[in-house]
Amino acid sequence: MFYDVKDQLTQLIDRFCNSRGLPVGKVEFRSIPFSGEWGIAAPLFPLAAADPDKTLPVPKKAQALAEVLKDQVADLPGFSRVEAVRGYLNLYFEPRQYAERVVSAVLKAGEAFGTREKQGKQVMVEYSNPNTHKPLHVGHLRNVILGGSVCNILEASGKKVIRANYIGDIGLHVIKWMCNYETFHQGEQPGKDIMRWMADLYAESDRRFADDPDFQAQVRAYFGRWDAGDAQIHALWEKTRGWSMQGFQQVYELLGEHFDRIYFESDVEESGKVLVEGLIQSGLAEDGRPENPVIIDLDKKLGTKEEYRVAVILRSDGTSLYATKEIPLAIMKFEEYDLDQSIYVIDVRQSLHMKQMSKVLELMGYPWAGKIRHLAYEIVNLPGNVTMSSRDGTVVLLDDLIREATQRALEVVREKNPSLDPEVMQDVAEKVALGAIKYPMVARENTKIVTFDWDSALDFNGQSAPYIQYAVVRANSILRRFNQPVPSEAAFGHEMLPVEVNLIEKISQLPDVILKAAAEFKPSLIATYAFELAQVFNDFYTQCPVLSAEGSARLSRVLLVKAAKIALENGLSTLGIQSPQVM
Repeated sequence: MFYDVKDQLTQLIDRFCNSRGLPVGKVEFRSIPFSGEWGIAAPLFPLAAADPDKTLPVPKKAQALAEVLKDQVADLPGFSRVEAVRGYLNLYFEPRQYAERVVSAVLKAGEAFGTREKQGKQVMVEYSNPNTHKPLHVGHLRNVILGGSVCNILEASGKKVIRANYIGDIGLHVIKWMCNYETFHQGEQPGKDIMRWMADLYAESDRRFADDPDFQAQVRAYFGRWDAGDAQIHALWEKTRGWSMQGFQQVYELLGEHFDRIYFESDVEESGKVLVEGLIQSGLAEDGRPENPVIIDLDKKLGTKEEYRVAVILRSDGTSLYATKEIPLAIMKFEEYDLDQSIYVIDVRQSLHMKQMSKVLELMGYPWAGKIRHLAYEIVNLPGNVTMSSRDGTVVLLDDLIREATQRALEVVREKNPSLDPEVMQDVAEKVALGAIKYPMVARENTKIVTFDWDSALDFNGQSAPYIQYAVVRANSILRRFNQPVPSEAAFGHEMLPVEVNLIEKISQLPDVILKAAAEFKPSLIATYAFELAQVFNDFYTQCPVLSAEGSARLSRVLLVKAAKIALENGLSTLGIQSPQVM
């Protein structure tokens, strides 16, 4: 369905409602299942129910409104007929005219097909959020890929997006790492594989801290020096934090991710403690120190029961918690930017914490507290439900995973097309590998566990990125053999086969799928759409002659192939997946 047609209809219906004293914005359009012609339907029951005049029951009122509106929209161009049926306003397109319009629109828009112009306030999406001095492993993978995909989808839907990353650069894990480094690895420098080197030292420091009481005492003393502002330790912290950030950047570049704003825990450590003192003085928080922590009993203050519970905002020893720092961070975000929404891509287990933080900010009087949204996601497991952990042998570093995926993909590509130039083959393998990794992370509902499995991830015949990418390659093969400039205007003068009709119908759905995925923060909707489009295209590819077609059908089908390729690539692009042109 085209935005201009939908917008034109919406404006016309809104004018009609204004003239009748009816509320605007009550009418939504839906596709009519194809049965020889394409169409859209507007159910008028919500509008009828909102009419102050209650002389007619809602079904009859809806039908009466449909009858009047039928005459209002009868002269709109592009529709073959309009009807009012049982409270629905149905508008139909002539099939060939609609097919030409769909394909021409896709060809003209190209990479922009499915997207809308940027408008409105900015939206911030905070994701990734790793801890320095620790590895980025498969357990972090879904956060990064889900966050990046949501940003892409929101941008495609017309939102102005700020990609933010909140880095945990302070805490016991950092002190352990630095103490272990200074004691046992003084003067060493990371090599090319920064992430592996940092991860090995983290695992070593963690084992020492767990097994060696002397090292525990050494770390505690080191922590004391840190708290006292020791200049030497602070300098080492800045240097080693920089190494971690370089390692993160290497992985982000491999994944095709970037960030517009990076926040650090250390930025809000002290301001968080000051904020807590203010909350105590205002009476919102209860100070239980030194025996108990500083808390806000939200259920008691709000008169609720077991909904918000008790928010702990400072430990009894005066050290900070996540809430201590994330409350001032939320304030910082809205002070820096005029945000329409602040979205947090955070593990589902932090749902109560996010709920508490939003409510505390609301009680503090911030009107934007309701604009905070928690985009929860579930964990990633290895086959056999082994959960990723940086503290045991199940950890798989992200860059190691990408390298292994590339090697596996290279073997498949080499088998499929051994004559490819080695550099081209490597490029194809990298695109297939990243697609194979990313697709499972977004194909499932955000709140469902993902079990990563090589066989399904690299399955060229199942629901996977390689299957969709291979459909792009097939389309490109036809266009390459056509070997002529492809016009941007389509004409369908031949009798279309069902597989052509199905393909046109599926291509036309991309803009609406993107809008729905953006509204619901569900990349899985686009992942499913792209797979279904690839299936429909493969049916077309196997059943419908293209280059050997006769007459006008040959060019029409070539243009349809080009439109399908654009829609496939654009759908994958919102998931952060690139498509090779050969395979």
